[in-house]
Amino acid sequence: MVASISARKSVGAAVAYYKHMAQDEYYTGDREADGEWSGRGAERLALEGVVTKAEFEAALNGSDPRTGERLNQIGKSHAPGWDMTFSAPKSVSVMWALSPPAERARIEQAHRQAVTAATRHLEDNHAVTRRGRGGAIREPVAGLVIARFHHHTSRDLDPQLHTHAFIFNSAPRRDGSWGSIVSRDLYRAQKEVGAVYREHLGRALERDGHAVRWQGTGFRLSAIPYSVERAFSKRRLAIEQAAETHGYRTPKGMELAALRTRHAKRPREREA
Repeated sequence: MVASISARKSVGAAVAYYKHMAQDEYYTGDREADGEWSGRGAERLALEGVVTKAEFEAALNGSDPRTGERLNQIGKSHAPGWDMTFSAPKSVSVMWALSPPAERARIEQAHRQAVTAATRHLEDNHAVTRRGRGGAIREPVAGLVIARFHHHTSRDLDPQLHTHAFIFNSAPRRDGSWGSIVSRDLYRAQKEVGAVYREHLGRALERDGHAVRWQGTGFRLSAIPYSVERAFSKRRLAIEQAAETHGYRTPKGMELAALRTRHAKRPREREA
């Protein structure tokens, strides 16, 4: 899945999410990786640079992280936010892993700029708030408050260039007031936002000299053979082996195989 979205249904779950994201590559445990603020909503609050735990928690509770001022009212059923994840095509992640530092930096920059383009598209075209009695009035947002966490590896420590964009459930309206976001519109926009990400990433890599093979709304890098992709895809191989063992052949069966083989992210071995 190039772009996926999932809800964090409580502040406690979202705080645990922050701690998980803020670990360097999730699992080295030796230092914290920096999240970064993004979105026009964050700009309105003068939030920039590193996302601190205190700022993250304040935003979860519908408050201005800098002043503590309440931005919007939160009910008992309030969901504090959503994780929208952008994952580069496998061939891009493998190319990143096999490249020298300068080329790695260019690939990573292309990925991050594509994420920015995708979330900006979401801000401008799909994110709305509710207001009025029973939330009957729908109103476009004037921006989103987003905390982005960039990572380079998967649960199985394979190369996987991806970004978690946490969208807080507080957004400014054009009149300066703030409100909660209509989550249904985020889910409906998922495929379109993913397509924007892929388009920007693929075109940027083409401009950088990579041979890009477009396939429908997606693409892959021609220089990376499928056999090399598979060699860097322990997760996929584990799912296929589990499906074969249990006789799973339907899409639902493959989903069960994926659940059977999923495990927590593991620490990487440190070099001596």
